[in-house]
Amino acid sequence: MDEQASPVSFKAFVSRLPQKGMPVVIDADARQREALSAAHGLLSVERFHAALNVTPWKRNGVKVSGHVEADVTQECVVTLEPLQAAIREDVSGVFLPGDSKLGRSGFGDGGEIHIDADGPDSPEIFTGDTIDVGALAEEFFGLALDPYPRKEGALLESAPADVEPVEAEGPLQAKLRKLVQKD
Repeated sequence: MDEQASPVSFKAFVSRLPQKGMPVVIDADARQREALSAAHGLLSVERFHAALNVTPWKRNGVKVSGHVEADVTQECVVTLEPLQAAIREDVSGVFLPGDSKLGRSGFGDGGEIHIDADGPDSPEIFTGDTIDVGALAEEFFGLALDPYPRKEGALLESAPADVEPVEAEGPLQAKLRKLVQKD
């Protein structure tokens, strides 16, 4: 997670978690929703709700699971009109203290780390006795957003058939033509 504080930051004290875990519910207020909107390039965030459970994992680790739900307004990439979207995303993360041997177990002999692309994410390392579960929820919220929202039926118009394509001119284009002709 990045170093800048999340608009929905919630520091969970993890040094003495109950075995069944600690529930965390985040309902963003108007100021937080405005900051989320600005941070993610949205027109607005009407609702942001995260329900998480922070539980002990292995010896010193922490597991966060739950879900994030949000109602947002994005801008259609074709028409530039407002477009409503509903986010429903599961949240999952494992955190290990910086001195944990489990955090280093993925490293091979030469300091190389071996990651299975289809396997679970590697644990994140934390220092101190808190982790920011709000930032984790925001991370999953951001990943669930459509990067190219498009209104249903919105199409890009193609160039008319009777228009001749214009060939680029300039010194770089001339060099490129010479290179292509050598082959």
